[in-house]
Amino acid sequence: MKIRVLGAGAGGGFPQWNCNCDNCRRLRNGQFNGKARTQSSIAISTDNRNWLLFNTSPDIRAQLEAFPAIQPKEGIRDTGIKAVLLIDSQIDHTTGMLMLREGKPLNVYCTEMVKQDLTSGFPLFNMLKDYCTVNHHPIACDETPFEVPGIDDIRIYAHALKSKAPPYSPHRHDPHDGDNIGVIVEQISTGKKLYYSPGLGEIEPHVLQAMLNVDCLMVDGTFWTDDEMVTRGISQKRARDIGHLPQSGPGGMIEVLNGVPNARKILIHINNTNPILDEDSPERKTLDANSIEVAYDGLEIDL
Repeated sequence: MKIRVLGAGAGGGFPQWNCNCDNCRRLRNGQFNGKARTQSSIAISTDNRNWLLFNTSPDIRAQLEAFPAIQPKEGIRDTGIKAVLLIDSQIDHTTGMLMLREGKPLNVYCTEMVKQDLTSGFPLFNMLKDYCTVNHHPIACDETPFEVPGIDDIRIYAHALKSKAPPYSPHRHDPHDGDNIGVIVEQISTGKKLYYSPGLGEIEPHVLQAMLNVDCLMVDGTFWTDDEMVTRGISQKRARDIGHLPQSGPGGMIEVLNGVPNARKILIHINNTNPILDEDSPERKTLDANSIEVAYDGLEIDL
């Protein structure tokens, strides 16, 4: 199983177009030891030809142009994208579907709650029916296994997470199972497994069990501290208020991942304010000391 990180940044990417935080300013001025990142998405394949996208960010056009394996190979119009799986209905995870409208009908796997969001508060599915149309394939949140036609040798399991639906969603303050999911992706022939959860607000028992039973983790790396946006004067909302478990502090992601001894551990969905983007920072050195990686655009993993 090959995993390609199309984008490793949180909403807005890095640098964010209107942000003058210390990270964004120094990156623009060439004073920063770190990489720019587009908004969060990954792709998975077992044959390096047919790909399943997990989320479609607003940066998808640039991400696909930077990834030859998924580009057209046959005929006038072609793509290696066989289907899209949506983890949630966040704008930064779904808007890229508009960029895919020139193609054939999109096979989209998502929960009923995500479908409701994308046919009401942010009616992407309705808009696309006049272009490429969307074939919706429902995802259950009870780890019932399913497979995606065209993506051979892969089995997927999904479970509900305690995180947040988008601000526009009717479910923002009325949470339902399926607003956000974590997924286990298994290669059937080898038994190798990935756990992918870019938006993770709480380590519930079923989440920890999933983490302990996989070979690679790609999990929420949005914020270093719970008050990161507050102390920078950007927002009054804390990380946990918007559904993200910070890395540092008691019960934070570092502590959680240190209890998972046997998996490769990678943070993804990194906010532009997070000091771990600076590869010379003490926070990044803390991650290095704990064998925790930070995803970047173009990272490829073979399981």
